[in-house]
Amino acid sequence: MALITLGGNPIHTNGELPSVGSKATDFNLIKIDLGTASLADFTGARIILNIFPSIDTGTCATSVRTFNEKASSLTNTKVLCISRDLPFAQKRFCGAEGLENVINLSDFKDGSFGKNYGLEITDGPLAGLHSRVIVVIDENGTILHTEQVNEIADEPNYEAALAVL
Repeated sequence: MALITLGGNPIHTNGELPSVGSKATDFNLIKIDLGTASLADFTGARIILNIFPSIDTGTCATSVRTFNEKASSLTNTKVLCISRDLPFAQKRFCGAEGLENVINLSDFKDGSFGKNYGLEITDGPLAGLHSRVIVVIDENGTILHTEQVNEIADEPNYEAALAVL
């Protein structure tokens, strides 16, 4: 279980992030067209998982915008923005912002992605949502980098995530 903070107040996640060098756990997440996406759908591409509590918060929106901008210059790399938001909210946000370089995926159905990756918030006002996490995966499904952002309101370290690609 990881200890993180929300506004300086301690909260916890349900586990620890997968370790660097391990194989990424498969997932089934909902796309904005309500279809399903799995890790296997991105085989052969490098993947940045930008995981956050909700697209409707300032820091989460900023991370999606920032990765959208950075993704435009990355080769063979997909940026997956993952939250428990409904796909409709994700689609509305990206449409309004004109974001086309990121892929939004939702874990709204059962939260299994957050549970399996050890990043589900277990207490406090955001219990049940995802913590702010970055996971970078190579073309073979091996985890190259993880970051559990200590304070939910803080942005991730974009440069550290991109440096391993």
